[in-house]
Amino acid sequence: MRLFQRLVVAALVCAACAAATRETRNIVLVTADGLRWQELFNGMDPLLKDEKRAGMEQEGAAELRARLWRPSPEERRQVLLPFFWTTLTHKGVVLGNVNKESSMRVTNGFRVSYPGYSEILTGRAQDEIIRGNDAVRNPTTTVLEFVRQKLGLNASQVALFGSWDMFQLIGEHTAGSIFVNSGYRALDPAPASARLRELSAMQFEVLTPWPSVRHDYITFEMALEYLRTEHPRFLYIALGETDDWAHDKRYDRVLDAIGYFDNCLRKLWETIQNSPEFRDHTTLVVTADHGRGSTVENWHSHGKDEPEAAQIWAAIIGPDTPARGEASRVPEVFQRDITPTILDLLGLDYREYEGVLGRPIALAISP
Repeated sequence: MRLFQRLVVAALVCAACAAATRETRNIVLVTADGLRWQELFNGMDPLLKDEKRAGMEQEGAAELRARLWRPSPEERRQVLLPFFWTTLTHKGVVLGNVNKESSMRVTNGFRVSYPGYSEILTGRAQDEIIRGNDAVRNPTTTVLEFVRQKLGLNASQVALFGSWDMFQLIGEHTAGSIFVNSGYRALDPAPASARLRELSAMQFEVLTPWPSVRHDYITFEMALEYLRTEHPRFLYIALGETDDWAHDKRYDRVLDAIGYFDNCLRKLWETIQNSPEFRDHTTLVVTADHGRGSTVENWHSHGKDEPEAAQIWAAIIGPDTPARGEASRVPEVFQRDITPTILDLLGLDYREYEGVLGRPIALAISP
């Protein structure tokens, strides 16, 4: 019994010390739906750059090739994602380049969006209940809700903005426990910010080809304005067009969407650095919900019949993350590890999050 008591005390002391030494006060999580590790690490795909079946015969494709094609993967990725590779990467750690023996995989068996997002937000696969993209509410309290509870925050201080309307169900187990706006949905109640009111109205005038997914521009600009005006402690921005254009077999538009995603990261990082509330106390976590195939025939596909769709990536940048850059020859990590990593960075004990299966990513946390 005495040994047990000493172990309990030691564990509590360790947890208290970890919390005391963490500089991270805020988390900003960003996901790009279905953004393949191939484009992130290698830039424009040589198999697809001239492929008519991938939309590369469309008007403007020649200009796109001239702008984005380079001889080496390192050159191609830098022109496709200039901010990510010239500024952001060197400030933290990037995982998932299979060619450099850095693997990150989903553990759910379905390899589609809802199971992936749920794994990101709950630290576990939930294959018994979340078996695809059916409209069911998340059966588990998400990390967004858990952080709100543990830190004693108001609902407005934990916010999710998503392009896909399903995030109303994915992001919270208990409706109304955090602030969520996704899909074609007006902000309710009407915000004080004139910019947010303008964007809320604009989404119904500037439509995408998909009834369930609004433009990433609306989602990102809403989230950025919310960050500036409401100063949330935990903000999740879920972009979607990288996936939807891929399903439409428009590789040209996928590349455009990736370029916009990179520009979003630049604007987000500049806003964080120019804000006294966020500068030096914010960790940025960037990842994807699933991967895709790697051939001309299946690059646009993902799901339980596409094993390669399990391969994803993540970038983590913040005051408690070593500036390791692109990881190589490192142990494999998993999608379910993102939630425990976020909790650890906030100085919280991830083991208190009931049912979590992931573990903090050691490479992303300073000793």
